[in-house]
Amino acid sequence: MHMQLLPNDRVVMYDRTDFGISNISLPDGKCRPNSTDCSAHSVEYDVASNSVRPLMVRTNVWCSSGTLMPDGTLVQTGGFDDGYRVVRTYKSCDSCDWQETPNGLSKSRWYATNHILPDGKQIIIGGRKAFSYEFYPKMSATENTPTLPFLVQTNDPQAENNLYPFVFLYPDGNLFIFANNRAILFDYSNNLVLKTYPTMPGGQPRNYPSTGSAVLLPMKIKENTVSEIEVLVCGGAPKGAFVNANKGIFNGALDTCGRIKISDSNPQWLMETMPLARVMGDMLLLPNGHVLIINGASAGVAGWELGRNPVLSPVAYRPDNEVGSRFDVQNPSTIPRVYHSTTVLLRDGRVLVGGSNPHDKYQFTNDVLYPTELSLETFSPTYLDSNSSDLRPKVILPVTNSRIRYGKQLVIVFTVSGVVDLSSVSVTMVTPSFNTHSFSMNQRLIVLDGGVATKIIGRSRYQIVVRAPPSGNIAPAGNYLLFVVHKEIPSPGIWVQMQQ
Repeated sequence: MHMQLLPNDRVVMYDRTDFGISNISLPDGKCRPNSTDCSAHSVEYDVASNSVRPLMVRTNVWCSSGTLMPDGTLVQTGGFDDGYRVVRTYKSCDSCDWQETPNGLSKSRWYATNHILPDGKQIIIGGRKAFSYEFYPKMSATENTPTLPFLVQTNDPQAENNLYPFVFLYPDGNLFIFANNRAILFDYSNNLVLKTYPTMPGGQPRNYPSTGSAVLLPMKIKENTVSEIEVLVCGGAPKGAFVNANKGIFNGALDTCGRIKISDSNPQWLMETMPLARVMGDMLLLPNGHVLIINGASAGVAGWELGRNPVLSPVAYRPDNEVGSRFDVQNPSTIPRVYHSTTVLLRDGRVLVGGSNPHDKYQFTNDVLYPTELSLETFSPTYLDSNSSDLRPKVILPVTNSRIRYGKQLVIVFTVSGVVDLSSVSVTMVTPSFNTHSFSMNQRLIVLDGGVATKIIGRSRYQIVVRAPPSGNIAPAGNYLLFVVHKEIPSPGIWVQMQQ
């Protein structure tokens, strides 16, 4: 149900504590406190060894949210019932486990959205019946919790349609917040709406339970600024779909995307049509700047037993292509990934996909529609085709876990075995995002400012000189995957740490 890539190439996963008994036991005969449940509801997955280590969550993490902090600690917030106000932290090591802080939050947070901020804190926005926001870590125990009327205004009677809002850090330090079918630019420091964007044409809901997805499109730095900021919102379910699904009527999912240049003085939505309608789909930024749309269903909504007709084929979206030639259907999976499925980008450029459970308990038998799915699989984008291997870069310098300082020049040395088009080389940085309920929190891709690649001494060895992002507003401090991209084919990533 929730997934986060860590900067040691392990992936933390967890679902909820009241699904029943899972298929993985806690180690050494451990059981959850005051419970006969001795099974794990969280694991750490090691990509390299394809192995899992069970972890223990003590309180209910169902439909929670999280952020990878600058030091690589995963801070996860909220959940259900005894987990409403709990803050949990996980710092990866071979014997580490979740640490829990009761009442670490001021308000109950269930279906909220988190985002890392330029000062290293995270903001936690909304949640069911929580029309407010707060920060973590807190300056004091009495820190206030400002209200956010926008969340009241976007709450549909009987359906909500504004949970897990889509939140992105704008390069001036403010937040773009999309909920239901519209968006604002928000100054969280002063609790002030700076701009109200037009309602998306058609006015259809895009947030939980009419779940679509969204990305901040790649930000291209030129002369220390990002002049164009665009958001893409895709899929969802039509008005009334949630009420209808609860009556056994499953409306077809939306097949539209809205794209808006939020940096324009008078921004307007451009509507595009996907080749496949989709609700509960995930949108991931790939290292070459393309967007992958994966998982989901073509009818119904998010919720127990409320989705129908899984969409097995991912779709790639190429934002720099002309309108009408941006979407490309990819090879299908054979496994339905509907409600409570997840996906994250891995360092080698593959996409890890897992989960799917539209039932209120674990249902492993085939006598139900879309049984609980515990498998993991990877999707390989077309850039991993073996026919492209001679065009694929490999980063030599900097070495992994290098520290990068804002605004400083960065020399990237890489190899390519085949013929290189020196004018088709770029360097991108991608955040490892926290994924749940079809939204990847903190997700951003930055194209670094730089010149043309040059050949250097040595066979098949090249370099490109780029400049690190100028500030934490564009690239908050923390861990990033850095890629060299040649003719839209990315290298395997290396981990770098963005620092002051």
